[in-house]
Amino acid sequence: MSGERADQKGAVLVVAPRVLVDATAVPADRGALGRYVDGLVSALDTAGADLAVACQRADEERYGRLIPNATVVAGPPAIAHRPARLAWEQSGLPLVAQQVGADVLHSPHYSMPLRPGKPVVVTVHDLTFYTEPDAHSPVTAAYYKAAIRTSARQATRLIVPSKATRDELVRVLAADSTKIDVAYHGVDHSLFHRPDAHQLRQVSDRLGLHGHAYVAYLGTLEPRKNVPALIAGWSAAVTDLADPPALVLAGGSGWSEEVDQAVAEVPAHLHLVRPGYLHFNDLPGFFGGALVVAFPSTGEGFGLPALEAMACGAPVLTTHRTALPEVGGDAVAYTEPDAESIRAALRALLEDPARRTALGEAGHTRATEFSWAASAEAHMISYERAAGQAAG
Repeated sequence: MSGERADQKGAVLVVAPRVLVDATAVPADRGALGRYVDGLVSALDTAGADLAVACQRADEERYGRLIPNATVVAGPPAIAHRPARLAWEQSGLPLVAQQVGADVLHSPHYSMPLRPGKPVVVTVHDLTFYTEPDAHSPVTAAYYKAAIRTSARQATRLIVPSKATRDELVRVLAADSTKIDVAYHGVDHSLFHRPDAHQLRQVSDRLGLHGHAYVAYLGTLEPRKNVPALIAGWSAAVTDLADPPALVLAGGSGWSEEVDQAVAEVPAHLHLVRPGYLHFNDLPGFFGGALVVAFPSTGEGFGLPALEAMACGAPVLTTHRTALPEVGGDAVAYTEPDAESIRAALRALLEDPARRTALGEAGHTRATEFSWAASAEAHMISYERAAGQAAG
């Protein structure tokens, strides 16, 4: 339990709080949320945190291996369905927190129990549900806007993955800046690294490209990711080339009818591949084998795919929007999010191999500045502040 006690010499020792992390929102395909939660709890466990994790029944064995020193509690099978999970979050999660003796509850995906019985730390990933409501389905936007508003008001502390998200919370919701902690995401350098020749060939063959050059994108095919503009920009950039590189759009389908429309308008001689989700082990080869990794999002709380691509030594083209400059710094190329700007920026990179090489080197170096160990340390500081506020 958290708090203070005296050692045999009378010195005051601060005992780290016992933290329950709610991982039940992590989807089966993991995605960015899964990479955040998995990377965080693994680093917390390695750092010796007093940790418990609540998870889906299907993830119980996985977390048991990933965090061997932590207590893993599987929720009921019904919470595999979102409505049941949200109901369980309100009633079942506080009971688990009590059962495991947690001092602090960490809800890592916007929402929290209304009567938690413990100090609660909530991660707010971005404010695009407010700032770009048209980029989300109306039902989804309404739910998350309500969840963020509630968490901003009731959580003991808020964790955000960037200063940009902190500033948006204060600007949009007048959130109390003194209870917001910035904890950058990390990157798993054992997974995201420069690929070898075998990995490059294996991924290329699985994509049906067999060594053909390509531009890569990874993320949900949803409006705020700006995929239609990427498709149109790529098409215009490469259509007159003798051997035009393909465009590979990896990730889930998401919510965007405009993507299908943009795909339908691609000239027949160009090659666009939509492989869906890629296995984690394929990502280094996918990123590292691309001429350019394009991530022209109009709004990100952090931009994890851009960082992961940088860690793989890929030249990255992204936008100067929200948190993306905090991640990319001077180690990526930037474009405005409209199709014409993407066309010009992409064509310039395709015609300049030396610049692509330089960006790949710079991005790889910058990615080493981000680690889940550092992220875990920032989270622990937030947990300790939450426990201290409750004690006070």
